[in-house]
Amino acid sequence: MESVNELGDYLRARRAAVVPADVGLPDDGSRRVPGLRRDEVALLAGMSTDYYIRLEQGRERHPSEQVLRAIAGALRLNDAATTHLFRLGLSVFETATATTSVAPELLRLMDSMREVPAFVVGAAQDVLAANAMARELYAGFARYDNLLRMIFLDPFAREFYADWDRAARIAVGNLRASSSRFPRDERIERVVGELSVRSPAFTGLWAHYEVRPRTHEDKRFRHPRVGEMRLHFEALAVTSAPGQHLSVYSAEPGSTSADALVLLGQLPRQEAVLTDQDTSEGGEPRS
Repeated sequence: MESVNELGDYLRARRAAVVPADVGLPDDGSRRVPGLRRDEVALLAGMSTDYYIRLEQGRERHPSEQVLRAIAGALRLNDAATTHLFRLGLSVFETATATTSVAPELLRLMDSMREVPAFVVGAAQDVLAANAMARELYAGFARYDNLLRMIFLDPFAREFYADWDRAARIAVGNLRASSSRFPRDERIERVVGELSVRSPAFTGLWAHYEVRPRTHEDKRFRHPRVGEMRLHFEALAVTSAPGQHLSVYSAEPGSTSADALVLLGQLPRQEAVLTDQDTSEGGEPRS
């Protein structure tokens, strides 16, 4: 899934993402590559250019915590990205294994949320369980199985997500965060491998090495049956099951999106009524 010089790949990608002006450096338009030059990172981090070059090239594999912290500051890394840098630079990774079985207690809690979409996702962004509202929310997809596969390989995603580019970028950053926490997870490797082969868009975003766990955000959807919705997303870590999150959507009270959620919740009951009517009239039940 990754090269033999993950630290160097990560440093190059993060260096290319920094706007020189944001760190107080001039940009006269003569730069051959985007972002910072290696000597500029070394200057900002207070180390020799030769030492930093050896880090990127993989010839220096034992940087100190002080060096890594200085580089994180120079590259303006956030907390999640800094944690990933330390894991790569110090070769320190968690020993926990991502779990895929959902506890019965969590299933009961999720199913009790009858007014909001709620679902459990694993480290590889597989949908491990979902309540009726969540299944209705994503009903337009051919399969409701893995959020990354749905975004990048299902054509419906371009209609469903009002801002597909943003949704794709956030999803990839979230998967990077999972792969940082579980670097040898076979399921994550399979998802990355499949998408790298089948989706150039995914490959391009994955190469940015943006580590950004998705915890909360506002999202806009275009549902084929209830219209456009603006929903707030919260991802709640399941501490008893490493890698799992309970994802919940909600709408601002009194908004049109709240009304749309009410309609969404009524769809299964409407389908059930139609099925009962067809059956009572001697027809075949609807699939």
